[in-house]
Amino acid sequence: MTDVADPVRTADTPTREQHLAGMAQYLAGGEERARLIGNKGPVRFGPDGKLHPDIADAYWEHGFYVFEGVVGADEIDELRADVGEVIEGAPVRKGADADKHGRPALGRDYAVEPYIHVAPLSDPWGGTDALAGRHQVQMDQPVPDADAPPDVVYLIFGMCQSMPSALRLYGHPDLMSIAESINGPDFVPYNDAIFVKEPGLGGSVAWHQDGVTHWDNPNWDMGIHGFNFQVQLYETTAANALWVVPGTHKVGRIDLREKVARNGGSVMLPDAIPLLCQPGDATVVNRHMVHGSYANTSAEPRISVTFGFHRRSSVVGVAGQLRVSARDASVVYDEERVFKRSSVIAVAIDARAQHRSDERRYTYAPFVGLEDDFRYNDETFDRVIRDYNLNDLAI
Repeated sequence: MTDVADPVRTADTPTREQHLAGMAQYLAGGEERARLIGNKGPVRFGPDGKLHPDIADAYWEHGFYVFEGVVGADEIDELRADVGEVIEGAPVRKGADADKHGRPALGRDYAVEPYIHVAPLSDPWGGTDALAGRHQVQMDQPVPDADAPPDVVYLIFGMCQSMPSALRLYGHPDLMSIAESINGPDFVPYNDAIFVKEPGLGGSVAWHQDGVTHWDNPNWDMGIHGFNFQVQLYETTAANALWVVPGTHKVGRIDLREKVARNGGSVMLPDAIPLLCQPGDATVVNRHMVHGSYANTSAEPRISVTFGFHRRSSVVGVAGQLRVSARDASVVYDEERVFKRSSVIAVAIDARAQHRSDERRYTYAPFVGLEDDFRYNDETFDRVIRDYNLNDLAI
């Protein structure tokens, strides 16, 4: 994953407290806009097992939906416990080999580094060429409190390898059925990441649109770059939530520099809304949607378990242009790579079925008849799950 730079701050840069106070009116306005648009409710399926047409229509109209109470309290407790252990096992600082307890940090034997650290309250990618330059404008980077550490965990990768509860979440039947409803029964994975926004410390994510590969595709449509789920482990507020600009998934690639310039240079976009959630809610956001988040200058944490899915036709035979590491340069996603990455879903479904035997088991169409080859056990963990994110499908 692209390295990140430390922020440049001056004597005029607001402090954490000043930033939070300066955003108060904007945050309140965003909350009101979110209430007016609604676009949230429990998961509902029709007789055909697909998303209820009212929900599907709302998703395609606005580009997002907030599913309330998808993940139960007991499962949220499991996820919080596992994420807590992974954060405790992080390198004590960026580049260190040991955690804060002096133990070898988690993931020293992983093929893909599982942690990204950033300076507190910073924006690591805004206004840079990182990630195909999709983060066009840098967010505000307030000065953290004097006792803040030099860097904090920002992103965690490889959750299916390091967190048993996250692997099981990956096979959640309702989430899988939503993915099928949006992308078809042969949907394929993108990647996964856990966003960590610690109180008063968490970095921002500059306004961007996720997809970079298919903007000029003659068959472009609103769904060609897929979508992302975010399962929230804590309540999200306007101060720490993901913000989206409804409807921007419909209009193609957007010049965000111009959009911010028309807003007087302010990154507080007047048409954006925060995705306000309770623990266990799951958001689905179209990857064409303009979205981002501000530095978490509030006293509340946000931890978002994020994983995305594509249409199969958007990926097979495609050279993804969203380069998340040098190893992916000029790689074409062939059938073998797509099968390998998709097999994580098959193992996750079985891991969940073993753990929650009284729950509906999702049937993943590409692996029908192959279930015995992808039971969750030590052998499949080593064959399928270990270093699975070497095969991420980034478009």
